Amino acid sequence: MSDREPPRRRVPAPARPARPDGRRRPGPGARPVRRPGGPRPAAPRVIRLGSPRPRLRLVGVALGMVLAVFVVRLLQVQAVESSAYAAKAEQNRYVVHTLAAERGGITDRNGVALAASVDADDITADPTMFTRKQLKIGDGPQQAAALLAPILGQDQDTLAKKLATKNTRYVLLARRQTPQVWNQISDLKSALNKKAETDSSTVNVLAGVFSDPSSKRVYPNGDLAAGILGFVNADGKGAGGVEQQLDKELSGKDGKIRYAQSGGREVPTAGSTETPAVPGSDVELTIDRDIQWAAQNAISDQVAKSKADRGYVIVQDTQTGQILAMANSPGFDPNDLSTASSSALGNAALQDAYEPGSTAKVMSMAAVLEENAATPLTHVVVPNRLHRGDRLFQDDVDHATWYLTLNGVLAKSSNIGTILATGQLGTTQRKADDVLYTYLRKFGIGSYTGLDFPGETKGILAPPDKWSTSQQYTIPFGQGVSINALQAASVYSTIANGGVRVEPTLVRGTKGADGQFTPAAEPKKTRVVSAKTAKEVSQMLESVVDDEQGTGALARIPGYRVAGKTGTANRVDPATGKYSGYTSSFAGFAPADKPRVTVYCAIQNATKGSYFGGQICGPVYKKVMEFALKSLQVPPTGAKAANLPVSYSP
Repeated sequence: MSDREPPRRRVPAPARPARPDGRRRPGPGARPVRRPGGPRPAAPRVIRLGSPRPRLRLVGVALGMVLAVFVVRLLQVQAVESSAYAAKAEQNRYVVHTLAAERGGITDRNGVALAASVDADDITADPTMFTRKQLKIGDGPQQAAALLAPILGQDQDTLAKKLATKNTRYVLLARRQTPQVWNQISDLKSALNKKAETDSSTVNVLAGVFSDPSSKRVYPNGDLAAGILGFVNADGKGAGGVEQQLDKELSGKDGKIRYAQSGGREVPTAGSTETPAVPGSDVELTIDRDIQWAAQNAISDQVAKSKADRGYVIVQDTQTGQILAMANSPGFDPNDLSTASSSALGNAALQDAYEPGSTAKVMSMAAVLEENAATPLTHVVVPNRLHRGDRLFQDDVDHATWYLTLNGVLAKSSNIGTILATGQLGTTQRKADDVLYTYLRKFGIGSYTGLDFPGETKGILAPPDKWSTSQQYTIPFGQGVSINALQAASVYSTIANGGVRVEPTLVRGTKGADGQFTPAAEPKKTRVVSAKTAKEVSQMLESVVDDEQGTGALARIPGYRVAGKTGTANRVDPATGKYSGYTSSFAGFAPADKPRVTVYCAIQNATKGSYFGGQICGPVYKKVMEFALKSLQVPPTGAKAANLPVSYSP
């Protein structure tokens, strides 16, 4: 028999009895039977949530895209364009200021200061520090301007506009202010800052005002030699005279400083880089301050006394060509150009072109002697009137026929005698004109003097084939040709120097920042006439001063032999271009037999008293020459004058 039990048979459960209503009773697993009657109450509604996975995926994608943008931007900023952004950051953080080079000084030949630079401050501001955001007030520029205007002497509204400038961190409020001005502003800033520490309602509206070191040009002698020195403009650049001519040497080279800043203040720990400024060179002139002073006083006094338009005096060393003085009247004070007349600015002694008159006769006489057309003792018959070309010529004074030597023609300054003498330079008048023109050019007429001075005129000398009929006869006595004062002085220095013309010089040399002195180049020398001719002309010029018939008696200097020549020329009015008034002049040198100094004086349009050159310029010559000879310690020679005859008996 098998050990397994036989399978159990499933016995069906007994049938449930039917309910009275004929429906079955529910058995196990049967659905409940709905009871008859009213509706059953509704079961509570269940809200099913959607799956969170799609939303999580969307958020993840969005965050991934944002992070990708950040990563790309970081790569761009830190890797691809890092240097460019670093440069921009440094540009905003670092500021660069110019370190102005100290302008070189100008001295006279003895080292006396004529122009110098002193410490000054440029007053600047950072407009971003005056905004409402920075100061917490709306009228910061106006309040600051109200405080600065009386200190800087400027209009309040103009300053306020500068302080409110947009899109910049730098504005210039005032140039080259004295240290005292900056000290006032600095003290006011400190006071406001101190008050703001204890009073929260106080705002330091000057916190954005700063100073940059600069320099200011000063002229310690006022108007002395102003025409030579010139002046500097608002930018500190030479705008006239030597200041302009040698601006490159005087200016030096500006430097730069670069430093980090925050709130307008330097960050000391951030470091800085600096390129030092190279100061300009000092310039030493040939001028002697004392002689310049004497010349300027003498010409200013005479111009005022004669109620003239202007006047000039040149003092020159006859041997070296160096200019010892160049004075103009009226002048100007380069320290304060606001009071200067526009007509007085510049250097009229070099810039005015005018007809010299009889002082030019010395060149005609030198040509006649050099060409052996005559000697100082040659007899010249001078009539009362002389008809030449289309004109009738006469001398300054009405006279009977004069019987003069050539020396007498110069001593008495006869126009007629000069025309007759120069007519002997050629077989025809045209040939004589050509010869005279050659000598005028050798003496430097019609050419620049060699100074290379700003605004200098070379005068007017037409070629002889362009001379009019009247010019053929007027040019020998100084009309119909134009010169400047230095050209006139140089003619007499040439005679004084034995017939050799030395180009005038105004600068002795320069001294660099290293203290090394560099002398100026040697001036050009040109033989114009022989030493014999120069000596004869010099003796003839002595007769002008010493002889009783000469026109230059007022230029005599006791103890010294003086050679000189007067001049009185019709003057062309620059305003109308027509003849009006006179140019009065005197030129000469001393000692006559051993020359050391040349003095030339000219006065334009004297309207009171005499207008003759010997009368108003002769005394100026004497004053200046006496002072120069004493200043240079030039002793009298003691030799006797030649005393050449002026006239002869027919």
